[in-house]
Amino acid sequence: MNIVLTEGLGIPQALLNQYTDKLEAAGHTFRAYAKTGDVQALSDEIRDADVIILANMPLPGAALKACAHLKFIDVAFTGVDHVDLAAAKAAGAVVSNASGYSTQAVAELAIEMMLSLLRNVPQVEARCRESKDKTGLVGRELKGKTVGIVGLGKIGMNTARLCQAFGCRVIGTSPSHQSGEVEGVSCMPLEDVLAQSDIVALHCPLTPSTRGMIDAKAIARMKDGALLINLARGPVVDTPALAAALESGKLGGAGIDVFETEPPLSTEHPLLHTPNTLVTPHVAFASEESMALRAQIVFDNLDAFLRGEPQNLVKL
Repeated sequence: MNIVLTEGLGIPQALLNQYTDKLEAAGHTFRAYAKTGDVQALSDEIRDADVIILANMPLPGAALKACAHLKFIDVAFTGVDHVDLAAAKAAGAVVSNASGYSTQAVAELAIEMMLSLLRNVPQVEARCRESKDKTGLVGRELKGKTVGIVGLGKIGMNTARLCQAFGCRVIGTSPSHQSGEVEGVSCMPLEDVLAQSDIVALHCPLTPSTRGMIDAKAIARMKDGALLINLARGPVVDTPALAAALESGKLGGAGIDVFETEPPLSTEHPLLHTPNTLVTPHVAFASEESMALRAQIVFDNLDAFLRGEPQNLVKL
């Protein structure tokens, strides 16, 4: 089969070679390309592919239409909203994802953002470099805070466990968890999570029901001075509403790793200029350990497909 990797997987070349050498020894062809946003160039790269491997670069239907015999799309990512699934289905391809590879990496960044915002780390670090002291910037502890987790999948639950280890009360919500308790997390509707939380952490997928979910109305339900952490998807949050809440002081701060578009962002993006805002260019999933695990899952998915036993399938 013709196997095409459309972007780097963030692993050393030697490790990639360990996987691809086995494929080529079995008679398959493997080609790797650099990430591109040019649809025509992407179409040319994947035209003869039986298998496409990609991470989080967009895979539009306009490019998939060029594929004459596509059979499998192997997504090295948890979310698949960047892949035109309708076009994949029309092409007769099945799709797998790499769910679980970044469970620890994302949860750890969520905790880091919570701690940095609570302890004013960016501000006091700047003060120190300016030969100043901490006056007016004494922070708060994570212990004792109520943390609300929106999205109780693998990542959300791992974030919950880390928060519990810090002595937090953890509440949460997801479509299947509106009441009761899961591993010490008190489950309730979103409205109650927003109203009760000192910190709200978003770990939900982007779906029609979650797009724009954290809008001005939702933010109004949150505690004055609450923190918002978004490591889910950018469009889950209404950016102008969030920016307004940060500017007014309704929210005490935000940690944002995802935006409406993939970074790099325009220098005019509002969240680059709001107070008490940590911004990172979609790095939550990326650690040396998670990238190695991701590659393992991706090539395990490919091996399973080649055996006729596809795994980690995404519903089309």
